[in-house]
Amino acid sequence: MIQDLLACEHNVRMTGDKRREQILQAAFDLFSKKGFSGTTTRDIARGSGVSEAMVFKHFSSKDELYGAILEAKKCADGLHEFPWESNEELLEAMDANDDFGVFYHFAVQALQKHQADVAFMRLLFYSALEEHELAERFFGEFVVEIYRFLGGYIEKRQAAGAFRKIDPRIIVRSFLGMLIHHSLNNILWDKQRRILDIDNETAAKSFAEMIMCGASTGCDRDADK
Repeated sequence: MIQDLLACEHNVRMTGDKRREQILQAAFDLFSKKGFSGTTTRDIARGSGVSEAMVFKHFSSKDELYGAILEAKKCADGLHEFPWESNEELLEAMDANDDFGVFYHFAVQALQKHQADVAFMRLLFYSALEEHELAERFFGEFVVEIYRFLGGYIEKRQAAGAFRKIDPRIIVRSFLGMLIHHSLNNILWDKQRRILDIDNETAAKSFAEMIMCGASTGCDRDADK
């Protein structure tokens, strides 16, 4: 992972130094397994095969290491531009007012990212539980933008009469709640998927359909009565 992050030198001050790479990788692995509070600079030094003094030569504190990981991750994943802004299928669905397509393609992309980078998800969970600054930064720089992006589309469709007059933030939170809870089950609680074993596309389709039936004026909620 860190090798990919080091390629983003224009956004993150990476030198390509092997020791720095080793330190970042060790810190990332340890933070995702033990959390920020449970990881010491001595642990990081031992995990990266360098002295503790060498760790401080490259990073003045654990906080700086934590921040470097987030900045590098944002760069490597294109989070400076936000991943949904390069999702052509999603953008095409928005232009066509394809409401199901918007939620479906957003959900597929989100679930794939969660599944592909479990360690980073764990790092974010730890940071939230420990009330570390990283959690607040990620929320302010990334999650808030999801509300803006999806909420803006919902407002547009409400103005066109396609969606019910529900606070767009409630619709977005309901949608994200399904995605995040599903990923939490698969990542933390039910790794063997004993309760529910479905692929990302099936999950995304089902979640999009449920949101549509709750928010869309065109969904007949009394059809089965």
